[in-house]
Amino acid sequence: MERKVQVICGVVGLLGLLSAATGFAAEATRIKGDQVKFPSPDVCVYPRSPALGLGLTAAVTLMIAHIIVNIASGCICCRRGSHQANPNWRLALICFIVSWFTFVISFLLLLTGAALNDQHGEENMYFNYYYCYVVKPGVFAGAAVLSLASVALGLIYYITLTSMKNVSNSWGGGAPLHGGGIAMGQPQFPPQNAAQGQAPVFVHEDTYMRRQLA
Repeated sequence: MERKVQVICGVVGLLGLLSAATGFAAEATRIKGDQVKFPSPDVCVYPRSPALGLGLTAAVTLMIAHIIVNIASGCICCRRGSHQANPNWRLALICFIVSWFTFVISFLLLLTGAALNDQHGEENMYFNYYYCYVVKPGVFAGAAVLSLASVALGLIYYITLTSMKNVSNSWGGGAPLHGGGIAMGQPQFPPQNAAQGQAPVFVHEDTYMRRQLA
């Protein structure tokens, strides 16, 4: 594997692990329902929680990892040709689509969970009853798992396209053959007259006919 590919995979992998780790940390430090105080029936007091910063950190690192992979890989929609029948190209296309799908869901979950952990003194009313909304269990954890899946699929997509590009370059690196791929050669033996150093002799038709009659 080339040095560039190793560096990109290492950086993206570390960012993916950081995003997942901060996502799980946000899940552990999120505000629970029993931590909310009710000084009055229509007021909710939320405690301070590091889940806001952890969720934002997870979202930002996931976005940076996704940007790096897509810039390094290039647009797969622009890669058209005979390689579309290659099973590796189909695998890369599937990983590309699923990676974007998981990225969008994880990113939105992280941002939503971080925003809901920053409510202070706000209440909601439902059928004339006031309640305090908190992030449901598993939101940050699910986002962390999806972020890992998104980064892993992005790396598979990147490595697959890079390997296909290297193979195509190795096969197409030689000089092209003339004549539709068939090498044409010249005869290695000279004509008889040229080999003997004599010029061709022309005989008149009448002289030829006289010799035949004689």
